[in-house]
Amino acid sequence: MKETVQTSVADSKVSKIIKSLSELENDLDSLNGKVADMKKSLNSKAQKEIGTLKEKTTQMAMKEAESLISETKARAEQQAKKIESDGKAKLDKLKATIDAKLDEAVESVVSTVLKP
Repeated sequence: MKETVQTSVADSKVSKIIKSLSELENDLDSLNGKVADMKKSLNSKAQKEIGTLKEKTTQMAMKEAESLISETKARAEQQAKKIESDGKAKLDKLKATIDAKLDEAVESVVSTVLKP
């Protein structure tokens, strides 16, 4: 009888341990599910943040490009004005030279044509 009681107590303890282990296994499965959900949530948040940062980076790059284009355009316009003014000055100098030498050229042509 003593053995039966001891066996019964041992069976009861084993049953409790098995039940506890089963509950722990269920808790672990639940935690694994929660971890998987958290991973999905973190991945989703990371993707959204990546998209936001990519958009901000693109906007910053566009602003920088626009700034560089504006600066380059301003420099090109300044160079074009300088080239234009230099060309105009050279043209005016050429016209002045032609005007100064016109009488001499006409006299040379006339004397060459009228020479016997």
